[in-house]
Amino acid sequence: MTQKPREIPLEDLLELDAAAELAVLAREIDKHDRLYYQKDAPVISDAEYDALRQRNAAIEARFPHLIRADSPSRRVGAAPAAGFAKVTHRVPMLSLGNAFSEEDITDFISGIRRFLKLKEDEPVEFVAEPKIDGLSISLRYEAGKFVQGATRGDGTTGEEVTENLRTIDGIPKSIKGKVPEVLEVRGEVYMSKKEFAALNARQEQAGDKVFANPRNAAAGSLRQKDSSVTASRPLHFFAYAWGEISDPPAGTHWDFLQGLEKWGFKVNPYAKICPGIDEILALYEEISRNRASLDYDIDGMVYKVNRIDWQNRLGFVSRAPRWAIAHKFPAEKAETIVKGIDIQVGRTGVLTPVARLEPVTVGGVVVANATLHNEDYIKELDVRIGDTVQIQRAGDVIPQVLAVVKDKRPRNTKAYQFPDRCPECGSIAVREEGEASWRCTGGLTCPAQAVERLKHFVSRNAFDIEGLGGKHIEAFWQEKILSSPADIFRLEEKNAEQIRAREGWGEKSADNLFAAIRQRRTVPLERFIYALGIRQVGQATGRLLAKQYGSLSAWRAAMKAAADADSEAYKELTAIDGIGPAMAEDLTAFFSETHNTEVLDDLQSLLTVEDFVQAAETSPVSGKTVVFTGALESLSRAEAKAKAESLGAKVAGSVSKKTDYVVIGADAGSKAKKARELGVAVLSEQDWLELIEGRAQG
Repeated sequence: MTQKPREIPLEDLLELDAAAELAVLAREIDKHDRLYYQKDAPVISDAEYDALRQRNAAIEARFPHLIRADSPSRRVGAAPAAGFAKVTHRVPMLSLGNAFSEEDITDFISGIRRFLKLKEDEPVEFVAEPKIDGLSISLRYEAGKFVQGATRGDGTTGEEVTENLRTIDGIPKSIKGKVPEVLEVRGEVYMSKKEFAALNARQEQAGDKVFANPRNAAAGSLRQKDSSVTASRPLHFFAYAWGEISDPPAGTHWDFLQGLEKWGFKVNPYAKICPGIDEILALYEEISRNRASLDYDIDGMVYKVNRIDWQNRLGFVSRAPRWAIAHKFPAEKAETIVKGIDIQVGRTGVLTPVARLEPVTVGGVVVANATLHNEDYIKELDVRIGDTVQIQRAGDVIPQVLAVVKDKRPRNTKAYQFPDRCPECGSIAVREEGEASWRCTGGLTCPAQAVERLKHFVSRNAFDIEGLGGKHIEAFWQEKILSSPADIFRLEEKNAEQIRAREGWGEKSADNLFAAIRQRRTVPLERFIYALGIRQVGQATGRLLAKQYGSLSAWRAAMKAAADADSEAYKELTAIDGIGPAMAEDLTAFFSETHNTEVLDDLQSLLTVEDFVQAAETSPVSGKTVVFTGALESLSRAEAKAKAESLGAKVAGSVSKKTDYVVIGADAGSKAKKARELGVAVLSEQDWLELIEGRAQG
């Protein structure tokens, strides 16, 4: 069982503490997702990453009204890396929720029963298979021919790696027999342990980069511009699911796996049908015992509801299916020494302590650093410089610090004193009541914050300006070429010759940068909002706000009006599913600062910010705002909400003049009354079902 990364026990968390911690967790997890999925260069261990997600999920379960629009529970992966053509997945490639104990699995199965309203004695059959530690891939076949392959990316958009995938023997170039006209096969590209060791030996002998583990080696081998390099690497593929498919798949998941084998794909030989939880846990123990003897890395087991009609009903919740879960294995452990504690300053001024460790090999990987999260975490463990600490790793580079080995503590060590000054600018650091982190008060006068904000502005999920990396931002800041985001769009006009004359630049590289900047003078509203770096506003929140308000001018006007907590604008903002009072406060606080509005005015004078484009209507409720109230009979509240969102509706928690439909069940209360007072359409459960199924009359 991994240790929770915060001191405050869950039952003692106040709402303010919870909101602040969820904001920190969202930022941390987003950063690690980008390092893992984009760069194949993770800087924390699987165990530490899982601990962050566990903590996030636990807080959200206790405070569901605080779930953020940019919550890690609502997204998957990271945007595709530069240099590859982008592929939009017609069916999103989502991740899986994680389980770490028998109790988690029991809760998962109970949740399925509640969602489907099953009787206690009705069996729920699962397909269980090892969770391969590789790179998720999508293979598209048309008329039986392999036509396109892509990485998962951020779940919506991946990198096209078709030619590289053609070099892998386990991926059929064509499929014979009865095959759907369109078939998207999903699975994992991996490298065996033996072949990984041999590859690293060759790399070392040639003086080239060695890989941290087989997963990184597989990802690095597949993401090659030259497919002959990929062809020279020993890669394999296990198939386990489908994406877009023109004909309905088989009646059960197991039948589909059998079909994959007939079409020439390799399916994991340890996959098995499990009639219930006893068989699931028995297989988990068996595979866990034999894990070391496998010639490929696995980090757990995956359980999927076998009946596909039930999978369809269960659907998805944000970043993961409700009908599947990953049951993770315990992490490996080791001991090492803390050589120092450094403080890093982020774009919002958060001071994050990082332990520098005596390098130690854990499971074949050398680890040398670990985040210590915040002051409370250091105090909880009483981590001191010179201490021997127990760490754990589950596949990546940086470990989770579990505990201090007190009987190995050197004499005369001192408790670590968290600095009350920013190490970058010397400004006072403060820790506000209810917050877990210290923050630098220097604001944009702090070079670390200013530079990090500019880095965020040009980052992949924001303006995505190729050629303007972190090192260039730092250098331009030092030379006073850049001081605000708008300065980026004046570089060609004001600093062209200065940049061309810089060491390592020249005419071509400077012109490439200016061309990349010109391409970003037109940007979608959701990217623009995210790029501003407003506290708590991640990608998902940016899109949510863009979808709600439509245009930059409408959004700015609404945020200004929402400064009055009694206004209709504030009520509309907090009625958005996923935006609560804490996030609304950060949004209105941003717009209350003159400096920020000046930055917005400056940017608007230089850019074209595109209005949010709503997808073409595909259902009678696309773009409509719906509120559910009362107990529904034929489906659970969760299933009703999921279905509405899948049809393009917005689900709100409160009724306003902008609500389109209020769907009432048994014992509907004040929301139904308010809807009638406001003249909002009130639908019975049957009315709603007829409407979404296209059978409404008139």
